Amino acid sequence: MNRRNFVKQNLKISALAGIGGLSVYPKAISSDINILKEEKAPDQFHLKYAPHLGMFKNLAGEDPIDQLNFMADQGFTAFEDNGMKDRPIEVQEKMAATMQKRNITMGVFVAHKIYWTSPNLTNGDKTLRDEFLKEIRESVEVAKRVNAKWVTVVPGYINVRQNIQYQTANVIESLKYAAEILEPHEITMVLEPLNFRDHPGLFLSESPQAYQICKAVASPSCKILFDVYHQQIQEGNLLPNIEACWDEIGYFQVGDNPGRNEPTTGEINYHNIFKYIHQKGYKGVIGMEHGNSGEGKQGELAVIEAYKVSDNF
Repeated sequence: MNRRNFVKQNLKISALAGIGGLSVYPKAISSDINILKEEKAPDQFHLKYAPHLGMFKNLAGEDPIDQLNFMADQGFTAFEDNGMKDRPIEVQEKMAATMQKRNITMGVFVAHKIYWTSPNLTNGDKTLRDEFLKEIRESVEVAKRVNAKWVTVVPGYINVRQNIQYQTANVIESLKYAAEILEPHEITMVLEPLNFRDHPGLFLSESPQAYQICKAVASPSCKILFDVYHQQIQEGNLLPNIEACWDEIGYFQVGDNPGRNEPTTGEINYHNIFKYIHQKGYKGVIGMEHGNSGEGKQGELAVIEAYKVSDNF
């Protein structure tokens, strides 16, 4: 699933959905939901897996508040929303109140405009850097409103007319300025390497590259978003690379490959990866940034079951 389409799809779903009260889910509940609710253990998962809006819309309904409550009822203790920054303030506040009430940790949202086809941070352009930093300041206010501690940053497109080392220096300089904005609020920007197949031409694509940049920025507000889906395509060797980057990883996202759907549908052994991350003592969020392999209610039930199976260690 293309990331741009993934973000747009979630925004479209949310735009169509109304915001209701703080109900658990609609009164016209299906028998599937009743079964799920009855069988759920209080602490169903070892890790903080974070669904997104739309992932359970057939079981929970279109209302984002009902979807959040449904996630909590199934044992999910985190949530992420790429498009949170673009939602109306009253919607952000209602979602934040629901997450606080249901003990859901807010994961990432995208902090700035991503330049998918032209350079911004890589070329050192001051105007574009100032635009980026302005958006980071705006994201601080959103993060405080929704109790978010992580925001996603993608340094953008490569500058084909400039040596990669100069581009790296330009990116590091911009991120140092951003870290100065974020540090007082204890908010962390997580840099996401994206694979060459889905996103050709982007500057940041590999975990060692992200590790080098985070070491150079040298701030607790600049860490790696290790998306297992992207890194399986880009570099493989997943557990050794996670180990090598461990002290600079601030956040994980997942999706199986091929297909970018839930665990157990592709080639990645998420049971072993989740077990490894848990044994390392990871307490952060694991974003479920993927689609559903099946359609309708059964497809959504399959997602929940996939996480039960993968988390069974």
